[in-house]
Amino acid sequence: QVQLVESGGGLVQPGGSLTLSCVLSGNIDSIYIMGWQRQAPGKRRELVAQINRGDITVYGDSVKGRFTISRNNAKNTIYLQMNSLKFEDTAVYYCNARLPGPPGNYWGQGTQVTVDS
Repeated sequence: QVQLVESGGGLVQPGGSLTLSCVLSGNIDSIYIMGWQRQAPGKRRELVAQINRGDITVYGDSVKGRFTISRNNAKNTIYLQMNSLKFEDTAVYYCNARLPGPPGNYWGQGTQVTVDS
C-alpha cells in the first residue's frame, strides 16, 4: 500500500539545475524521515539529503551548498532542488521514507539524472 514515486529526472548540462519530486502515498499516520539517496555506476548508494518531522536537514558532503531538500507535509511530497550540477552528480536518485512500524524503510524505483554536455 505504501508507495513512493519519483519524478523530474532527465538530462541536464553541467552547471545547470534540476528539481526532483517524490510523492508518498498509502495509509500513513506519521512520517519520521524522508530523503534522497543516489547510486552512480560502479559505486555504492550514498546519502544525498534527508529531512525529518522537525524540518531538520542533513546533506551529503558532495552536495552541500548546491542541493536543497524541502517538503510539503499536506501532500506527503518532498523535493530536491539541484543547482550547479556536475558530471559526478550523474546517478539514479532514489526517494526514501522512514515510517512507524514494520518494515519501516521504503524506497521508490528511482529516477535517472544525467549531467552531460
